[in-house]
Amino acid sequence: MGAIARNIANNITTSGVFTSSAITNSSVTGITVLANASDGITLISSQTASASASISFTTGLDSTYKAYKFVFVNMHPATDDVNFNFNLSSDGGSNYNVTKTTTFFRTQHTEAGTGGDITYDVNADLAQSTGNQVLGFNVGNGNDESLSGSFTIFNPSSTTYVKHFIATTNLYDNSDVQRNCYMAGYANTTSAVNAIQFKMNTGNTDAGTIYLYGIK
Repeated sequence: MGAIARNIANNITTSGVFTSSAITNSSVTGITVLANASDGITLISSQTASASASISFTTGLDSTYKAYKFVFVNMHPATDDVNFNFNLSSDGGSNYNVTKTTTFFRTQHTEAGTGGDITYDVNADLAQSTGNQVLGFNVGNGNDESLSGSFTIFNPSSTTYVKHFIATTNLYDNSDVQRNCYMAGYANTTSAVNAIQFKMNTGNTDAGTIYLYGIK
């Protein structure tokens, strides 16, 4: 056993928790151990839907962090067979109409064990459009149906670069289909993006919580 391995082994408590700071801020065979790693992601705010036409975050997107992550937990629509969408704002939420270019594909499998596939959805992507972007489609409104997932936007306060974003959602669709959706793209603006809105394309969002995190 090498010296580093022995040092690590000697600093594990009986409960299995590593307590030594001997290799903090050092690199071991290419793996960097970060100081205060628990501070790398910070909860900024959250909003819970209750018959909500939309959920908008008009504060919290600024220059404090280089990336911001939204986590969706059990977004439940009031209307059956709807899409969960987002749009961006560069004027603090007065308008949600930032130009976007995106890609979108999905995988799915039915409860009956049929229809397993992966597909690029040409009708779910955007090409220099100010319209809403789909994050997940055909979400069911049954009592046990909902959508969960995450959306990350990078350096939204930049006034030099376009704003890249990626999202993954998982949903229970209205036809008893498990669907996993993948979306990525960029907001084609060098203005700071400072607000974001999430909504169903039809009807309200009855329940569900969205958490906003800042990532160092």
